[in-house]
Amino acid sequence: MKISAFSETLDDHTPFEVRRVVERLRDGLFDPLGVKLLTAHEMKLNQAFDQGSSALKNNKAANLCICGAYGQGKSHSLTYLRQRAHQQGFVTSQINLDPREIPFHNFRQVYQALLSDIHFPDAGETSFINQWKNWCKKNRSQETGTNQKTLLPDDMPHVFKAVLVALAQENMRLTQREKELKKHAAFRPREFPYVLGRVLRGEVVPVYRLRHALKYRQVPFYKEAGLTCKGNEPWLQMVLALPRLFQQMGYRGWVLLFDEGEAIVQTRITSRSKSYQLLHRILVPESPLPGFYPILAFTDDFFMQVQQEDYDRVLIRKKMEIPCFDQNYAEGWRSLNLYRLHDLTPKEWRTLCEKLIILHGRAYGWQPPEKRAREALSICLKYTRDQEARLKLKALVEQLDIIHQNQLFNES
Repeated sequence: MKISAFSETLDDHTPFEVRRVVERLRDGLFDPLGVKLLTAHEMKLNQAFDQGSSALKNNKAANLCICGAYGQGKSHSLTYLRQRAHQQGFVTSQINLDPREIPFHNFRQVYQALLSDIHFPDAGETSFINQWKNWCKKNRSQETGTNQKTLLPDDMPHVFKAVLVALAQENMRLTQREKELKKHAAFRPREFPYVLGRVLRGEVVPVYRLRHALKYRQVPFYKEAGLTCKGNEPWLQMVLALPRLFQQMGYRGWVLLFDEGEAIVQTRITSRSKSYQLLHRILVPESPLPGFYPILAFTDDFFMQVQQEDYDRVLIRKKMEIPCFDQNYAEGWRSLNLYRLHDLTPKEWRTLCEKLIILHGRAYGWQPPEKRAREALSICLKYTRDQEARLKLKALVEQLDIIHQNQLFNES
């Protein structure tokens, strides 16, 4: 973004929004508006994202892997791409993987994190449940659950089909006399939305409570299969099926952004093996998945570990040899779309300093002395040249703070 266009963009935002950007930069954090205003290499990022977006249009599989060192801007880039995805009509979810809190080999926890951070491009903070219910009210009849079932992907797990249909259905109508009968003792209409929402979000709910909710929400097919989810498969199937449902609802698909992907290799070998299997099905599916666009951010540690794995290693169980890995993933992932982050050039840092001077002035309502500010920020960059980008930005903002305080002191 050129300096002139940058100044014009700031006119579209309130002083509070601009000040919030500076405050977060001072704390070493990034703000969505700050990402929009200060992202470098945005043209290359746009091209990388649009390549996958075009592949989806042509019914091809899409993926993008962002590789960079710690502090080089992976999280910043993911947030920028999330904004890009919203502009193109995608639903998005962005999560940070963690070997303890959100381990990739336990895909139920991954699913829960994705559902809790889901955002729709035209609905702000509206939840998936509300979006689904509102869309059903606007577009489809709610007379029978069978009509709702036809809208759902065939390979979506049975329990989630039943839950989604139930969420769009009305409660069975009972007379006051019927409510007093023993056979309807489980009729608790206030509890049903809570139970159904918990199941959809991946939480544990007693099956008998779910059955009651489905029965009284008039879901005719809920007895056709089991209502429990075991292992990773149901959660992975649900993640792979949701993009087609979002397309049915009028969106382009679902962009999944995984930060700190190197957490996948920070576990023991059995967990890594499970994670690799899941990741392979996400990044290199056997057939194209309409609307499904995974984006992962890694450090080089991830790819080094994948290269160094002993893919011939076996475990001995009950005197039988069991392979640790089902294939050589170093070979299988050679065709991934890789976008490698690079440090900013001196020219790009100078441009960023120009933007920070304007941004700081707008945030606090003052006119920075341009020549003095440029010189001070140039010296600051020399002293921080070996530090990561967010620490450099923090130091630059603090330098502008000093100049501002000195100016206020001189004026007083």
